[in-house]
Parts: sequence; C-alpha cells; structure tokens
Amino acid sequence: MKSYTWAYIQKYSKQTKRLLGIDYQQLKQLIALGKLLNQNNKEKIEKTKTRINQSGSGNHPKLSEEEQIILMLIYLRHNVSFQFLGLVFQVSESTAHNIFTYWQKLFEGELPPSLLEQVKKSQDEEKLVIEQLKDYELIVDSAEQPIERPLDYQE
Repeated sequence: MKSYTWAYIQKYSKQTKRLLGIDYQQLKQLIALGKLLNQNNKEKIEKTKTRINQSGSGNHPKLSEEEQIILMLIYLRHNVSFQFLGLVFQVSESTAHNIFTYWQKLFEGELPPSLLEQVKKSQDEEKLVIEQLKDYELIVDSAEQPIERPLDYQE
C-alpha cells in the first residue's frame, strides 16, 4: 500500500521540516539507521525463534519501514491520537500504536537522549541542568482531552 504522506514528503522535500521537525536529509539518515536497526532486530529474533511455518509466510506489514518511521515522527511532532494516525495511514488504531511503540524502542538506544532523560538517569547532572536552565523561561503548551472509559469503570 502506498502512503500519501511518504509520497508527499518525497515530492515536496522542503516541507519535511514543518511536518516532522527534521529536514529531508536528516529524515533520510534516520530512515537508513532505522532500516539497519530493524534488520538487526529481525535477525536477533530469528535466531531465537522456533519455526513452524516457512520464513516469509504470514501477514506482511501494511506500511513500509519509511512510512512506519514517519508515523512515529508525526506522533512525536504533533501529538495526535493513534486513532487519527490510523486514519491518515489507513491502519487500525492499535496498529498505529504498535508501530509507534516498536520504532520508539528501537531508536531509544541509538539516538541521544533529551536533557530531561539524561537527568532522570543521573542525579549528578541535575544540578548542572538546573544551572543551565536558570536563564530561560519555561512555557508549557498543553491541551486536555477526555479519555473514554467504560460506563461501569468503578466496578
């Protein structure tokens, strides 16, 4: 299945920064890294797997690796719901969530962590970060969204 989003990015590469938060060259590098990480992960899983069916049988992913990485980046950039991502990429809400979670965990160990993640891991750096941030003003842009709950959720 061909994704409109990936085709759009390839056709209008100058819009990549606005859509994903990174420019087209960075996206290409991220996709190349992602493909390598995905291949290594698949090989690692294949070594421990006990096969009943022949390799290559079963359902194939609806989205290419590029489209899956773009789905993850759109979620990180725009913080839309997985239901919306599912509509845009023509997959189910749970598939969109699974794709995001898979790629996020795959990239987590390879990309440098944010400043906040570094502080969570090392309390020694907390004082250094607080000192660096003293000259800045923090602005939080947030929105509340209602969460669907079952009618008898208290039971």
